[in-house]
Amino acid sequence: MAADGVLLLAKPPGITSHDLVAQVRRGLSQSLPRKTKVGHAGTLDPFATGLMLVLVGQATRLQRYLVGLSKAYRAGARFGVTSTTGDPTGELTITGRRTNESGVREGLERLTGEIRQRVPAYSAVKVEGVRLYRRARAGEEVELPERTVRIDRFDLLRFDEAAQEAELAVECSSGTYVRQLVADLGELSGAGAHCTTLERTRVGPFDLTDADPERTVSLSDSLAFLPERPLNSDEAAAVRHGRSIAGEAAGPVRLTLEGELVAVGRDQDGLLHPETVVA
Repeated sequence: MAADGVLLLAKPPGITSHDLVAQVRRGLSQSLPRKTKVGHAGTLDPFATGLMLVLVGQATRLQRYLVGLSKAYRAGARFGVTSTTGDPTGELTITGRRTNESGVREGLERLTGEIRQRVPAYSAVKVEGVRLYRRARAGEEVELPERTVRIDRFDLLRFDEAAQEAELAVECSSGTYVRQLVADLGELSGAGAHCTTLERTRVGPFDLTDADPERTVSLSDSLAFLPERPLNSDEAAAVRHGRSIAGEAAGPVRLTLEGELVAVGRDQDGLLHPETVVA
């Protein structure tokens, strides 16, 4: 196991993202230095499954470039039943209402594109310094904040009208709450709904089918979606000391020496300035 890199892992249901990171940390403790940092680039709810990017060592310094990547999910929905949390772990309420396929498809169209989404009451978002799920558990009434998210795809893969169940495909921007998206779909369909299953199938260029606990993605390969600026030895030495080099870029760019990541740079006054040095 490499001391620095990204693990593509398939999270099972019933554990938190923190639990998965702790499992990796314990597993690495026998082969890597005790102070090796381990983190992740995007939380999954305990009931959810699917792809998580676990960052090891210097890869934790790259979190800002990975956490904002777009996501893809496959979700199950049950209409006619709402949940306080938007998922099976909450208090369920039967609405007594039903919907049909056309009603669901109409709601999908209205929830595609750039939309305003209300943050779920049971979420880790802080309001006045306190996480919303703590306020919700305490029974506090709080005005839930809204944020703009982008839904690139919200498709109906299967609908069972008799069972009032659907399977949905979602492609969205980072920060989207899919369980809230399903709850909103339930409201628009007139029946109410909650998310019964949720699997993350993709994070940016990384696919769930590539998950492998035995393989570490290198620092440079983990940022392969960014443009690359190869360095010579003098430039690499300058970058390591925080000095700018010649070059321009519209966004973050990989600064590499012989294919190995030295830093991530950004354009600053017409020069590439090392924003995050990893070497």
